[in-house]
Amino acid sequence: MPAVIYFRYSVANSNFMRLILSLCLLCVVFLLPSGSLRAQLRSNSVRWTEDGNAYLTLSKGSIIKTDVATGQETPLVSGDLLTYKGKPLTVADFAFSPDGSKVLIFTNTARVWRYNTRGDYYLLDLTARQLRPIGANQPAQSLLYAKLSPDGTKVAYVSKSNLYVDDLATGQTTPLTTDGTRKRINGTFDWAYEEEFDCRDGFRWSPDSKQIAYWQVDATNIRDYLMLNTTDSLYSFVVPVEYPKVGQSPSPTRIGVVNVTGGPTRWLAIPGDAQQNYLVRMEWFPSTSEVMVQQLNRKQNQCTLYVCQSGDGSATPIYRETSPAWIDAKQDPVGWDWLEGGKSFLWESEKDGWRHLYKVSRDGKKETLLTPGAYDLASVTRVDVPSNYVYFIASPQNPTQRYLFRIKIDGKSKMERLSPAGQVGTHGYDVAPNGQLARHSFNSHLVTPMTEWVHLPDHRVVRAISAPAANRPQPDRNVEFFTVTTADGVTLDGWMRKPANFDSTKKYPVVFYVYGEPASTTTNDVYSAGSNFLYDGDMAKAGYCYVALDNRGTPTLKGAAWRKAIYRHIGRTNVRDQAMGAKKLFEQRAYLDTGRVAVWGWSGGGSSTLHLLFQYPEIYKTGISIAAVGNQLFYDNIYQERYMGLPQENREDFVAGSPITYAKNLKGNLLYIHGTGDDNVHYDNAEVLINELIKHNKQFQLMSYPNRTHGISEGEGTTQHLRSLYTKYLLEHCPPGARDRNVAK
Repeated sequence: MPAVIYFRYSVANSNFMRLILSLCLLCVVFLLPSGSLRAQLRSNSVRWTEDGNAYLTLSKGSIIKTDVATGQETPLVSGDLLTYKGKPLTVADFAFSPDGSKVLIFTNTARVWRYNTRGDYYLLDLTARQLRPIGANQPAQSLLYAKLSPDGTKVAYVSKSNLYVDDLATGQTTPLTTDGTRKRINGTFDWAYEEEFDCRDGFRWSPDSKQIAYWQVDATNIRDYLMLNTTDSLYSFVVPVEYPKVGQSPSPTRIGVVNVTGGPTRWLAIPGDAQQNYLVRMEWFPSTSEVMVQQLNRKQNQCTLYVCQSGDGSATPIYRETSPAWIDAKQDPVGWDWLEGGKSFLWESEKDGWRHLYKVSRDGKKETLLTPGAYDLASVTRVDVPSNYVYFIASPQNPTQRYLFRIKIDGKSKMERLSPAGQVGTHGYDVAPNGQLARHSFNSHLVTPMTEWVHLPDHRVVRAISAPAANRPQPDRNVEFFTVTTADGVTLDGWMRKPANFDSTKKYPVVFYVYGEPASTTTNDVYSAGSNFLYDGDMAKAGYCYVALDNRGTPTLKGAAWRKAIYRHIGRTNVRDQAMGAKKLFEQRAYLDTGRVAVWGWSGGGSSTLHLLFQYPEIYKTGISIAAVGNQLFYDNIYQERYMGLPQENREDFVAGSPITYAKNLKGNLLYIHGTGDDNVHYDNAEVLINELIKHNKQFQLMSYPNRTHGISEGEGTTQHLRSLYTKYLLEHCPPGARDRNVAK
């Protein structure tokens, strides 16, 4: 695809200059990426040029191309072109057309639940040097996921739950759907799909630019959770959030194909009750009119892949997988790892007990294991089809660390480790399309983060971005990584940060940081290990031992059996592992003061904190729980049913796994914190827990943050107030500092 060259010249608007610019666009090839804006990609992803030798960034209002090897910057689009009616645009994202002559600009963004995915779009025609709005007839700041067509002639987008296409030559807008409402959603998703499947961008251009495949979510029969806003106006008002609670059937979802010229949608005839299945991934096959769809049943323990015909909507199952627990959806919410032009594809599966990569034929009849061995793949970093390599992150020897490997896509080769042997810790990579360059990051509990550009596969440093890690070791942090085997024979990974001026003949208070559920780990070997972002000061200098353990059920690289051990046992297996790990540590380390033991966590970690405080009051004396699920029957159906089953079938597991069941056992000190505007873990979780504690005359401290969401960050002074509250409570109820061992508890 051609490059865009921008000239600063006083007659840039002349016909002559337009001709020169057009010729330049046709002469320089294979430099710029094109296609959709990357609203679902992480903000730190590299925007590589097509040849993989350079990358694009926004700098001082301009779009810049930077050569990886030399660092030389070339302006592609200057800031003066990104001005509309005399007002400069604040560019959040951009995408070039395939021929490089147009740039789609995303600006004036607003948050939709978690991310800023709604806003305004503009199209910059580089040949004509003209900037104009896309979706000009739509309400301001209402467009989502605008994408240029593969041929660069049109832009599709969602506004107010409907899908539209703008023709760039004529300016004509064609509505592709007209039935969109708050609860009938075309081209994007409801709260549950976005939160639990990471699905946001809900439509895909066909390779020939003639059709669009899109999701429609019908949440008409899903009840609203009604949040009450009591501070933003004289009278309170209700904020409805469409939210399917656990045990409630999901929103029926279907996928349709529509011509970009308009007309009726052809719905794909995917088998199964739409209200008892999820459609979690969908992409077009390369250069065909066929669509691949991934379906999960409601329990998420059966996965089926369908090849669907866009013409008649027929769907043929080609691949099925089942699990006694659950199956994770495809890791990347957008895109499919096609091989051989769509004749085969990469697939991740845990069916042999480890997360491995397979090469699966288009018809699903042939599959080849690419990454054999007793280890887990963490993530795929790059599929280099021309060189027949796949680059991936794994750590066969230590599940707390991460390294880059590559392997041939033939099922016969051995994997090669590319990360340097001398850099022990956690590596991250963004590998270029050519597989020859990468942005490399590295850190560990002893080494501050560093970033550099490297050449692959030799890992030769091309250019440093930040100071090399070898020059910045931090051994004085006094963070120790360890394993501990409980009385149940379970070996847990953990870290501990010891107090400054540590004296093993003394005893110190211990604060446990916990998450404990299948969504996250706490013991990765990273520089933030041992740090507490909520403590207002330095815990080590204050005199605390700070500890984290990862129990069974956390998504660490220990095999499927480890991860799935928590199935139907959240609130029991994970909690017992944590408590037994703590007991073993106390047996092994006499300097831990069992009279001063605190635990804290957020969200799932808040739930674990409550469980530990309620179920093991003889161990944990103080707990700080933030945004916790107090009753598992109050959380959303996708998450809770994935890990716990259906309450219609095993309600007793939900009851046994909910903190309110054990609230009557509270003996220690509890600080409970929740935002009343939490659309994720609703405030009713707090109130049922409060009622249960009141019922049993259990005294505790409550802090509710008005209208704050799950992150409790909105509003002036909120973050500092939360830190001060947390720190004051910990200091008062779990006093820091060394004590003589003979001092009574």
